Amino acid sequence: MKKILTACILGLSILACPVLYFTVGPELTPLQLDTLRILGMITLCSVLYCFIVGELTGNNSQMDKLWSLLPIAYIWVIAAKGGFSPRLVLMAVLITAWGARLTFNFGRKGAYKLKFWEGEEDYRWVVLRDKKEFQPHWKWMIFNLFFISLYQNVLVLMLVFPALVGMESAAAIGFADILAAVLALGFLICETIADEQQWHFQSRKWAMIRAGQKLEELPEPYRLGFNTRGLWGLSRHPNYFGEQGFWIAIYVFSVGAGVGIVNWSVIGALLLVVLFVGSSTFGEEISMSKYPAYSEYRDSRPRFIPVPGKK
Repeated sequence: MKKILTACILGLSILACPVLYFTVGPELTPLQLDTLRILGMITLCSVLYCFIVGELTGNNSQMDKLWSLLPIAYIWVIAAKGGFSPRLVLMAVLITAWGARLTFNFGRKGAYKLKFWEGEEDYRWVVLRDKKEFQPHWKWMIFNLFFISLYQNVLVLMLVFPALVGMESAAAIGFADILAAVLALGFLICETIADEQQWHFQSRKWAMIRAGQKLEELPEPYRLGFNTRGLWGLSRHPNYFGEQGFWIAIYVFSVGAGVGIVNWSVIGALLLVVLFVGSSTFGEEISMSKYPAYSEYRDSRPRFIPVPGKK
């Protein structure tokens, strides 16, 4: 029942965008509608690719590999259609930097191969796919179509809506834009540091395990199995904190464009927060099943926001 309720919430959340569009605004201009059609075609192609290739190969990380690439394509299409205004170019540069960081981080884990449909699959899909709730395979196929392929692709498209709503703005870059850029850069640095700390911890841990040492024989802090140092000592998911903060900062650019403090382009950032709550919960369930000490760690650190001194 809980999983059905979660699925219904995720499905209904997509409807929040048109509801906000018609109740809050602003309405799309002909140029914005034309741009959205282009973006929509890219999204549709990505949905079909992720579903078909995921089913044929059994590797459901196709969308994971496109997650960092699609926003770059979307934002530069918007920037081009918007005449490369300073605000759009600034947003495009920040999103490109974000995408480059995420692509590099995912790539060094073995996700990308010359044959693009191959590569390392996210371990969470493997665990989820083997659950009895997704047996027989047709149940997983439905999940793959509507959540992995469709929902996530639409969500990624929604992340760049702040650029879409402000693409025809004549407002000069002001305080809100500077604030948005500073925040976005700060959150980007935060998640980059968190990723580096996690990468070095896991690389060292697995190097010792592959050398023949058992997990319980490893030196501190590696014997725990999970990272509790650096930003990971202040928050259980500092990388997710940076990721959510980055896209909330991107939304602030729509305010600088004069669209209004509250407008429908916020939906992408809000749905991302919802997604990360569910994703982190599932990931922590896996961690608790693997590492006995993770429950104590979970109870002693905040989920997202780093809090110094919190133990």
